[in-house]
Amino acid sequence: MHFRVFDCWRLTAAILVMAYHFLFYAPYGVETGTQFLRRLLPLLDMFFMISGFLIASRYATRIHTTGDYANFMRRRIARLYPLHFLTTMFFVGVAVLAYFWGSANHPWARDVAALPFHLLALHALGFTEELALNYPSWSVSAEFFAYALFPLIVLAFRWKGLLGLFALLAVWLGGLEYASTRGVFPSGHWTDADTLGAYRAFADFIMGAIIAVVVARRMITIESHWPGIILGMAAAAAMILEAPPYPTLMLLAAALTATALAETARPDSTAALAPLMPVTRVSFSIYLLHPVMEFFFLTVIWQRILEPAGIVDFYVFWIVPMIATVVVAMLSDRFVERRFGGWIAGPRPPEGSPARMASA
Repeated sequence: MHFRVFDCWRLTAAILVMAYHFLFYAPYGVETGTQFLRRLLPLLDMFFMISGFLIASRYATRIHTTGDYANFMRRRIARLYPLHFLTTMFFVGVAVLAYFWGSANHPWARDVAALPFHLLALHALGFTEELALNYPSWSVSAEFFAYALFPLIVLAFRWKGLLGLFALLAVWLGGLEYASTRGVFPSGHWTDADTLGAYRAFADFIMGAIIAVVVARRMITIESHWPGIILGMAAAAAMILEAPPYPTLMLLAAALTATALAETARPDSTAALAPLMPVTRVSFSIYLLHPVMEFFFLTVIWQRILEPAGIVDFYVFWIVPMIATVVVAMLSDRFVERRFGGWIAGPRPPEGSPARMASA
């Protein structure tokens, strides 16, 4: 089962995050634009919910031994780590150049100090006080943290089924709320965390697993995509209107559930989206590569050449690094990530029919 709508949502979220970061280079309209796009940052929670849904749907009934778990972790490392490593080392190179050129504006010392935590993918667990070096890759660290704790989801499900997953989510949310009241998260609340974003991501991951159970068991009958569209629009409205975090997250979860139910009921209903799949599959690459493109196109070309010369308006040039990021992401997926990931993953073990959480 290929969830085309989810892939389109992930691509949209990646492009919006990229637009948000690029907008900080604009000579005018920065405050208005960034304040609006910042309201959409709960889409990162959608990223992690979808990830939890897909991982639980595929692996929850396949992990029985430490060998199964080791194979699962190896395949996830093969998928995420190569590009994370390459983009991180790119910014190490930038920090080294800043040191030798005596750049007063580049925090090279802070970036180099954060390198060990980036290489070990620990930088979303609170080992750095702020986002440093490869700043968007905190989500990679958060994903690995969720993968590491995935056995908790499996055990909770085998213990009490769906009720066990809700119990795990309640306990985890209780811990996050307690930590928020104690001032643990620099942003104030766990729903805004990034340097401690791993703990936020695991809550979303559990929610994704709950959605996987609901969808696999067909606990609700939805065959039309309209409920998912309406709930998705309601979630977007809640973000724009800055509604409290829990209603927004509940609307996102409901939209994902309705959409997955509709697509599994009628897989051919999203066939029109098939031509977009080569682009949607590189959403992760777009997300990780856009700071690299930001450095070349905005820090160097825009700030040093185009803006002083007044050759082109920023909002015209703005499109160029976005298109370049998508193109480079597609090339990276084909020629870099698959090759290096294949070396890490090794030969694919034989698999039977796809497992579903409903069969556990």
